[in-house]
Amino acid sequence: MSLDAARTEPRLERVAAEEARQRLEHARGTRLVQLEALGENGQTADDHLMSSQREAIEGVLKEIDEAFARIEDGTYGTCLGCGKPVPAERLEILPYTGHCVSCRRRTA
Repeated sequence: MSLDAARTEPRLERVAAEEARQRLEHARGTRLVQLEALGENGQTADDHLMSSQREAIEGVLKEIDEAFARIEDGTYGTCLGCGKPVPAERLEILPYTGHCVSCRRRTA
């Protein structure tokens, strides 16, 4: 590895981490707005559909928090199932995912 490559790799990792953080912040903000909208529509908390939607959104918020932790510990973008890199395209669509498609299918 050249000296120039050694200097740019950490910078590229920082840029990638910052992009991931921005995507995660956007996803978090979107889910928080959705939760707020569910609370404002005036339906009762006993409504099964509303309850299911709330649980799903809260689940995604938990995944987002876990993705932030993976950024911090340096494992973001690595599949929790097989240890291989999660494709960048998948992370662009689901920045909070912790699994590649194959492993997600196995766990679902």
